[in-house]
Amino acid sequence: MNQKDSSNKVISLFNKIEDKNNNCKSNARVISITSGKGGVGKTNIVVNLGFALSRLGKKVLILDADLGLGNLDILLGIAPKYNFSHVITGEKTISDITIEVPGKMKIIPASSGIQELTRLSQEQKIRILTELDLMIDPVDVLLIDTATGISSNVMYFNSAAQEVMVVVSPELTSITDAYALMKLLSNKYSVKHFKLLVNMAKNIQEAQEIFRNLNLVVKKFLDISIQYIGHVSFDENVRKSVKRQKVVSELYPDTRASKCFESMAKKICISRESLLPKGNTNFFWENVLHKKHN
Repeated sequence: MNQKDSSNKVISLFNKIEDKNNNCKSNARVISITSGKGGVGKTNIVVNLGFALSRLGKKVLILDADLGLGNLDILLGIAPKYNFSHVITGEKTISDITIEVPGKMKIIPASSGIQELTRLSQEQKIRILTELDLMIDPVDVLLIDTATGISSNVMYFNSAAQEVMVVVSPELTSITDAYALMKLLSNKYSVKHFKLLVNMAKNIQEAQEIFRNLNLVVKKFLDISIQYIGHVSFDENVRKSVKRQKVVSELYPDTRASKCFESMAKKICISRESLLPKGNTNFFWENVLHKKHN
């Protein structure tokens, strides 16, 4: 696709967005789930939380936003025919590549091993968010599984979301990297409110202690707020489910980790963010257009 055709397609998508916004309102919640460090179980959190929300009757869509090294499909044991690389090249739309997976969730699969997708152009980012807006109306919750670290893609998807959930493990490096991630999102992208989830905790006491210590440092040095959303207990059944490429809440519904996901999903359902966009305003562009991006 040449530059002129690509630009015309973006303009066409903008026109569709305007038509949609003039005729309907979207009540979808858009939650990015992110981490400063790899190895904290973030993607597993996304899949199991989505499954738990779906069991509560929510229509869940998951975007694998680790565009160059996606692994949602691996965790779920599926092999999508198309993925995000086909969207970027213009061969397919996001709607075309979206598939239904166990638990009645829908996912937008990323590609794997394509370095170019880790450095999206501004035009590509605009087209992605615009296409997402066109398919968001039937969705109750959109979960965005970002890549780890502080790349421009990670910053972009986090700042586009309505709510940012940071995943940490009890490891000190995970906690310090989470602090660095929140600091950057606050200072450069005006994200001021975060949710914190502690994964692989020994117990609720350890998780709450991690939150208290991190919150003390944040209050002292950063102008942000953190809400403790919950924890997921260390559970050997999680490893077993990953090995079998299944959701732990499906294989072992009565295990400790599954109960944690169920509790967290219920907490999310009963809480509504006061900062959510009101009226007909498009939810992505309400957040994106007023923030500075690289």
